[in-house]
Amino acid sequence: MQVQDDAKPYDTINVTPMLDLAYVLLVVFILMTTASVQGLSITMPKPSNQPSTEKHEVKIVQVMPGGQVLLNGANVTLAQLESELAAAQARDPKMSVAIKGDARTQYASVVAIVDLCNKLGVSMGLVTSRIGN
Repeated sequence: MQVQDDAKPYDTINVTPMLDLAYVLLVVFILMTTASVQGLSITMPKPSNQPSTEKHEVKIVQVMPGGQVLLNGANVTLAQLESELAAAQARDPKMSVAIKGDARTQYASVVAIVDLCNKLGVSMGLVTSRIGN
């Protein structure tokens, strides 16, 4: 029996084992990177042991849908509001203003109140509620 010598030699390299190795190395790299990120230590700020007992004046400004402005429930104009807030700030420099705007209120009315508070240098915040309430 004679062996045929007409078999062709391989022209390509089988890369499947090399790709398997690359995928395994990629998975190991991802796992090790994720594990090292989870091990970070963060120092969180601690609350002070002494609660603040300071009480400062809070004025509630409501802007109604028709454009009326209420200060603690009393109807006022912007000029009256400015003088009331300036007087309150003179009594208590750390006083603050809570601004409540109705959902149907024109945005310009609320912006006028915010501008007034900025002009006076008064600390302010917008009062909101959760949707559905």
